Amino acid sequence: MTAELKRRVLVTGGAGFLGCHLVRRLATAGWVVTVLDDYSSPSPLADDLPATIVVGSVVAPPPLPGPFDLICHLASPASPPRYLLDPVGTLRTGAEGMRQVLDLAAEWGAHVLFTSTSEVYGDPEVNPQPESYVGAVDVQGPRACYDEGKRYAEALVYAYRRAGLHDRSTVVRLFNTYGPGMHPDDGRVVTAFLGAALAGQPLPIFGDGSQTRSFCYVDDVIDGLMRLLPGEFPGPVNIGNDVEVSMLELADAVEQLIGSTGRRFLALPDGDPKVRRPELSAITELTGWKATTDLATGLSKTIAYLRELT
Repeated sequence: MTAELKRRVLVTGGAGFLGCHLVRRLATAGWVVTVLDDYSSPSPLADDLPATIVVGSVVAPPPLPGPFDLICHLASPASPPRYLLDPVGTLRTGAEGMRQVLDLAAEWGAHVLFTSTSEVYGDPEVNPQPESYVGAVDVQGPRACYDEGKRYAEALVYAYRRAGLHDRSTVVRLFNTYGPGMHPDDGRVVTAFLGAALAGQPLPIFGDGSQTRSFCYVDDVIDGLMRLLPGEFPGPVNIGNDVEVSMLELADAVEQLIGSTGRRFLALPDGDPKVRRPELSAITELTGWKATTDLATGLSKTIAYLRELT
C-alpha cells in the first residue's frame, strides 16, 4: 500500500487471539491501526501491538480517534467457558456492540468486516454447511447466548442495508480457528488437549469422541480475511478448513506429537454440535483462498507457542 493510499482501520477486540494477528497483518500491509478492546481477556501476544490502543467496551465505546476507512469488528467472547459465565453480557455484546459499530461506520462512511461464526449453524443437519444453510439453533440451549448473539448481529447488518442506513459490510463466518496466541486455559478443545498432554494428564474427551470439527490455523484465517479487504462483497462467506476431524482423530494427532498421556471420557455438554465443516466455494471463487496449513503443522506451531509460555 503506497503512502498516498494509506488508510485507517479500527479493530474491535484487537487485543484478543484473532485480533492480535489481524492487527499485525494490517499494519504490515500499511494500514494505520487503532484497537478498541476492554482487555477482559487479552491474548498473551497482545503486548507491543503496532496500533493506537483505546481501552473500552464496544457496547459503550469511549471517544475514538475517527474517522476510519474500515472497521474490523471482532469484539466478542469466543470460548465456551467465557460466554457461559456471562450469557447476558455475551448477548449484549453481539447485539449492542454490532449496533454501535454500524452507527459509527455510517457516520464515517467506513466499510465493516464482521467476524461471525460457524456457531450460527447450530447443530447442523446439513454437512458441509453452505452459507445458504439457515442453521438449527436451540434458543434455550446454554450455547444460544453466543450463537444467537452472532445471528442477531448478522441480521442487524442486513437490516441496516435494507433500511439504507449502511450498506458497506462483509459478514464472515469463521470455523474453529486455532494457533499461537490462544489462552492456554480458554477451554477450547485444541488448547484443552494440548494443555493436558503437555502437563502429562489425560486428554478430556466429551461424549464418545465421534463429533467432528474443522480446524483452521490462524495464519490461514487471517490470509482469508485480508483477501476480502476492502471489498464490498456482503457475504456471508465461510472461512475455514474443509478437512473434517473427529475428536478421537484430534487426540491421535496430539499424541503423535507429544506422546500418549491417556484419555478420560466425560459427559457430552448440552447443545454440543455433532458435526462442523465449511462449504468453501464462495471464498474460493471470490479470492482463490484456500487453507494451506495441515493439522500436524498447525498443532506443532501451537505446541511450540504453549511451551514458550511455561
